[in-house]
Amino acid sequence: MKMIDVGKKGATEREALVEGGVFLKPSVVTAIKKKKIPKGDVLETAKLAGILAAKRTAELIPLCHPISIDYVNIEFSLGRNRIRIKTVVRGEAKTGVEMEAFTATGIAALTIYDMCKALDRSAVVSEIKLLRKSGGKSGTYKRKSNTGVQDEK
Repeated sequence: MKMIDVGKKGATEREALVEGGVFLKPSVVTAIKKKKIPKGDVLETAKLAGILAAKRTAELIPLCHPISIDYVNIEFSLGRNRIRIKTVVRGEAKTGVEMEAFTATGIAALTIYDMCKALDRSAVVSEIKLLRKSGGKSGTYKRKSNTGVQDEK
């Protein structure tokens, strides 16, 4: 086990887009929309938790490089029984920002679960996946579809 040496690599602009979801009872999604969850504003809390998590990714994932990130944005879209989470992370670094975007998305989803578990213990956190990344030696990656088939460059 070792941390990859990125010392000789040049820093480049990096960006990653990760998506995840939380499936909930429709009544809980409605309560979130109306800000009627007993613990408070679910989406604002999840957004803040995700941003904080992105900043601390290297402390949570053992072989992940600590990097400076310049931007994190987390957006939520609410369906009948699902909250879709999309996270964008940007930074100039010697390595990618995918792990920061994954961490932010995952922690945002877990925060939603935590805030809603009293109303829906059957909630499911799922489908956390990289949609797009750019920057660095490997170039651009873009997920072709939700089937797991990717399209490189």
